[in-house]
Amino acid sequence: RQDVLVLTPWLAPIVWEGTFSRDILNAQYLQKNLVTGVVTFAVEKYWFFIEGFMTSANKYFLAGHQVNFYLFTDNPEKICHLQMAPENHLFVIPVQNDSRWQDISTSRMDIISSYIHSQFQHEVDYLYSMDIDVQLLAHIGVEIIDALVATISSWQVAPEHESRAHETHPGSQAAIPEGHGDFHYTASFYGGSVAEVYKLTRACSEGPMEDWEDGTEARWHHESHLNKYLLQHRPTRLLSPEYYWDTEL
Repeated sequence: RQDVLVLTPWLAPIVWEGTFSRDILNAQYLQKNLVTGVVTFAVEKYWFFIEGFMTSANKYFLAGHQVNFYLFTDNPEKICHLQMAPENHLFVIPVQNDSRWQDISTSRMDIISSYIHSQFQHEVDYLYSMDIDVQLLAHIGVEIIDALVATISSWQVAPEHESRAHETHPGSQAAIPEGHGDFHYTASFYGGSVAEVYKLTRACSEGPMEDWEDGTEARWHHESHLNKYLLQHRPTRLLSPEYYWDTEL
């Protein structure tokens, strides 16, 4: 494709539709006998989105490959029976709710890193985190598999809307000096190898805690800390905004 940027300055590929052969990648992936995990959270009113997300993810996320879905929820009793593909497995994990949505979002990083250490590292090779209030509309395949994967925010490529700026408050651990950011990444879809996701989520849980102790809070909360981490540890593969488009745009 000539109409989009397909390579970063540090030579990481940016995946757009039409820039890869899924058949070739599927064949390579199958030879490695890998298992990929997906983490998602349904707390408070978000349990309403479970059926829509799970039905579409079961159909479109790495179709034909083994996927473990880890659903964290504060209402496990509300989970109805969901018919999964033979190669997919759903694990419902109870989790406590937080009083503020900002705390719910930030605590996800701590929960994910803790479960990677205690459980996920023994069960999956790659792990991705996705927000639950979406439905997949087309296949997301093994073209997303790499060591450290980030998704470019759709706000960055919508000129009629104000882009989400990086954190500039010098007191925050998430601060990025003006002009020093690469892309703005969404915290709604990221992942990679279990080892790399562990390092990312651990750093992104420690950053907000240090901010809290200093009496500050990043503008975009855990997403700001994610962007700071990915500036210091650049992703090995980027997904285009096609992979997680904000319907507000």
